[in-house]
Amino acid sequence: MQNFARNVDVLTQGLKAGISGLMNLASQGSDPASGVFFVNFNQDCTSLAVGTKTGYRLFSLNSVDYLEQIYENDTEDICIVERLFSSSLVAVVSLLSPRKLKVCHFKKGTEICNYSYSNTILAVKLNRARLVVCLEESLYIHNIRDMRVLHTIRDTPPNPTGLCTLSINSDHCYLAYPGSNTIGEVQIFDAINLHAKTMIPAHDSPLAALGFSPSGTKVATASEKGTVIRVFLVHDGTKLFEFRRGVKRCVSISSLVFSMDANFLCCSSNTETVHVFKLEEPKEAPRQVPDENQGWIGYFTKAVSASANYLPSQVTDVFNQGRAFATVHLPFQGLRNVCAITVIQKVLRLLVASADGYLYIYNLDTTEGGDCTLVKQHRLDGKPEQQSESQPTSSGNDHGATAANALPSHSSPKPVSSSAASAESEKFHEMATATESPPKGGFRFDDDSEFPPVTQKTE
Repeated sequence: MQNFARNVDVLTQGLKAGISGLMNLASQGSDPASGVFFVNFNQDCTSLAVGTKTGYRLFSLNSVDYLEQIYENDTEDICIVERLFSSSLVAVVSLLSPRKLKVCHFKKGTEICNYSYSNTILAVKLNRARLVVCLEESLYIHNIRDMRVLHTIRDTPPNPTGLCTLSINSDHCYLAYPGSNTIGEVQIFDAINLHAKTMIPAHDSPLAALGFSPSGTKVATASEKGTVIRVFLVHDGTKLFEFRRGVKRCVSISSLVFSMDANFLCCSSNTETVHVFKLEEPKEAPRQVPDENQGWIGYFTKAVSASANYLPSQVTDVFNQGRAFATVHLPFQGLRNVCAITVIQKVLRLLVASADGYLYIYNLDTTEGGDCTLVKQHRLDGKPEQQSESQPTSSGNDHGATAANALPSHSSPKPVSSSAASAESEKFHEMATATESPPKGGFRFDDDSEFPPVTQKTE
């Protein structure tokens, strides 16, 4: 009888944890009307993954006018889906089983393995060496080649939003997560050698967003206040840049990402404005000959410079902070969104994928900055798109396909039947818990091009 009562208690706690996780995942600024639970770009911004009430979709991002759907799975509702670069490996989590991670080969329609965890999975991050699963108070680090658990970081500060980020560079394979839930400390963990590297005191308030540069040598941070964005050197925590997003109101930062060349940093929030900062060293102002007629602006500038030694540090910091180089004004606010800065058709674009079920594509002027121009928007929920007068057309230097932007049926291969998938997946070992041993020998892709070698890029 005691064992029965104990089992009931364990089951009740598990249900509570699962329900809590569902509420967290469903309440992070999603739009119930769109049916979109999750949107995210892959590591090199060549594709977009969308999790919905009816499954998940993968889109290619090689054209502005035409959004090619390369895969669709309509088996269950998906709240997390992460693709590994341009390979066929995807990691998915469903709302019905929020504590189970499935790793699949989507082109074959097979399940490679699955892991069950003690609590709701809040985030999954991948690169070519590691797969990281984030729970509220622990992190699991897997070897990407055989999915074996290499290390578990336990008793982390409470992290109900699953805030963490993994460098996409395997040579600088660092994991960043909050080192405190009361102040903005960033814990940097070496995911290859499996030890803590450094703790960066980034903000006075708890962290809200993190992002590594493509090389893994820099990390960008934002706090819950959302007014200041900082960039640090990962190696020793040196502060490199400080940008002011705004002063009028506190906001919730939802996305903080570098461009692939690390020259720009994009920040989006629950407001309608997306800020783009340029990472360049401030140029020294030329020495000016004193001019009695330079007016009050010159007087004010000289007064600030002269008083820098005795003004409070908070005041001088405001004058030294960089401003946004470019901005985007979204047609919505209050919805979860993620951003990317990448080159499409030889032009630098700023992409915003939102829980309203749309992908917005903007041109980013790398010389002048300013307001970014909306070039195109695409639906992500699989429904046919309708061209309206309010929807802009592409610029003249873009080469596209159709005006209606309807997704072709041949670009949406259906997954294999459940019976066939089950038979095929029997070739792989199903892992019941995150601490069990994976199958010996691991797994390999048939085509090495699906798992491209690491390429070195300098910032």
